[in-house]
Amino acid sequence: MPTLATVEGIKVQIYALEHPPPHFHVVFAEYRAQIDISSLRVLNGQLPHTKLEAVLSWASPRRQALLTAWETIASGRKPEKIA
Repeated sequence: MPTLATVEGIKVQIYALEHPPPHFHVVFAEYRAQIDISSLRVLNGQLPHTKLEAVLSWASPRRQALLTAWETIASGRKPEKIA
């Protein structure tokens, strides 16, 4: 489970051998959530509102990079960090 980025203390990760739809995981303290890459909708879990807003603001212009990372991991390769 590579950490692709850290946004305001929130780890952004994509796990190997994941199920569709393409999504990423966020981890902050005791909070965990899965977020769909295309819609940026929370699929499971939760984050505090301000932290969720920060992650969604970060992810919105990086959807293509997140999808590329998803595809890279799905093919068994190591993704690059996302700035």
